[in-house]
Amino acid sequence: MMKRVRFLALLLVAVMFCSTAIAANINVTYNINTDVNRTPISKYIYGSNSGGNSDYTVVRSGGNRLTAYNWENNWSNAGADWYFENDQYLSSSATPGKYVTDFRDSCVTNKQDSVVTLQMAGYVSDSVFGEVNLITESAPSYYFKKVVFAKGAPFCSPPGSPVTTDANVYMDEFVNFLVSKYGYAGDPNGVKFYDMDNEPDIWSDGNDGATHPEVHPAHPTCAEYKDKSVAVSLAVKNVDPNAQMLGPVSYGFGGYLTFQSAPDWKAPLSNGYSWFLDYYLDKMEANSVVAGKRLLDALDVHWYPEATDSAGNRITNSVSTTDMYNARMQAPRTLWDPTYIWPNGELSWIDEWYSSYLPILPKLKNSINTYYPDTNLAITEYAYGGETHWSGGIATADVLGIFGKYGVYLASYWGGGSYVDAAVKIYTNYDNNKSTFGNTEVYSADSNKVASSIYASVFDGYTCELHLIVINKDITNPITGTFNITSPQTFTSGRVWRFNNSSSTISETTAISSITGNSFTYTIPATTVCHMVLQAEPPMWDTTGPLGVPDCHVNMWDLKDFTVSWLTPYDFNDLADFAQEWGM
Repeated sequence: MMKRVRFLALLLVAVMFCSTAIAANINVTYNINTDVNRTPISKYIYGSNSGGNSDYTVVRSGGNRLTAYNWENNWSNAGADWYFENDQYLSSSATPGKYVTDFRDSCVTNKQDSVVTLQMAGYVSDSVFGEVNLITESAPSYYFKKVVFAKGAPFCSPPGSPVTTDANVYMDEFVNFLVSKYGYAGDPNGVKFYDMDNEPDIWSDGNDGATHPEVHPAHPTCAEYKDKSVAVSLAVKNVDPNAQMLGPVSYGFGGYLTFQSAPDWKAPLSNGYSWFLDYYLDKMEANSVVAGKRLLDALDVHWYPEATDSAGNRITNSVSTTDMYNARMQAPRTLWDPTYIWPNGELSWIDEWYSSYLPILPKLKNSINTYYPDTNLAITEYAYGGETHWSGGIATADVLGIFGKYGVYLASYWGGGSYVDAAVKIYTNYDNNKSTFGNTEVYSADSNKVASSIYASVFDGYTCELHLIVINKDITNPITGTFNITSPQTFTSGRVWRFNNSSSTISETTAISSITGNSFTYTIPATTVCHMVLQAEPPMWDTTGPLGVPDCHVNMWDLKDFTVSWLTPYDFNDLADFAQEWGM
């Protein structure tokens, strides 16, 4: 009966969407207030797992293959992804750490920060080529070396010359090598972020989806991963106190909930935790108190939406139908929208059976605030499909706006393509001159969250510009947008850049030429992402600011200029005008 109710509700939504499709236009009202909800936007949300180009701000070296990576010899094992084979896929070099240093060197060249994965499953690949027989050759065996978090002895000297003939690989020695080469986490080229392995909840879970039974034959327990997180974090921070540790790097919702039905998952739930992530945060906080230092800097999860089209095709699949495109473009609402849940939400098993956990970002934030306040939130793998299709570009641009608006600290897309690149670039380099979306979120809302999304920002210390990302998700019709801005500044003009369903190339389009009383209208074509940059005229006596240019405020910066430039004979009318603009 419940499924029948859900089907009828979805049918009604489909009919409503079709009705929109035949309308002549869509009228949407957008409200912006530059003095409300001002919150920082992290520069680390525009990340990638595949390197990408310099439009990305941070790059992660992660994924299944990194769980068994041996920094001493660069051998690795992709687990279930490739026949449980030990090989030199990452690097054929015998130089210790060469794969990671090549990765970090590329990031330094592109002025990008890095996330480096540490190995925690217990064993890593030795320099023995071949497919590992899971019955007779899983670790411990001659295919693997043991991982030890803290060496408990002097590091190799010079750094990067580890003993490769012993039975162990040391994580703190690995970090010491990176520090010796690039500096500490707070230094310009230092490695700032470390992932505490990758998707430990599915290393070995008794199912076909298990990734690494060759190095961790038994299903990991909640307590095991927590204990290992404490140990590796202590080892790393004893070498680099400012390194930021990210965990548990969970693969998805089943991992958030029960650590993929770990053998001991019922004990945490029986102690009042709503899911595994509560337990993990609480225990990391308690151990941090004992250690006298923060051991978890960011709660790290992966998010691959389970949303499907009406035919049951997951949105991350390459199906080319209007139904799929609409499902993909609506899927970001599961991150934030409390109305987009059963029975009116997406088609997914999470929404059908676990809608009380949605929307997911507020749920994650609530866990952090309850069990380990001030911990950041990282999403080091996510993907919405359609990487080379406009629907994927629109979904990704929407997600990036949501990440900024709802306080995600670090995010990195898994995979990539022309439209994903465009979605990142519209925020980080929209004019090919490294101009970016603002670093401070301000209030924005729209009257039609099905057809559109809006995100607004300014730069801290510079309010002459207002940046708007405005998205038209309708496949057929343009949006006639009415924009109402509440602000101390008077905006007089605006330039607009966009990508759309005809090209992933970002180009400048029709300017905003008529703004009256901080209101204007503008037409956004169907399936288009716009970056609007609105310009305010600085007051007459606004000559400088903290960034060395007018900031649309008359303040102490301008007073200094005024007193230096106020020539004799003094015109006290100037002083009166200055005082009036400053509000004296």
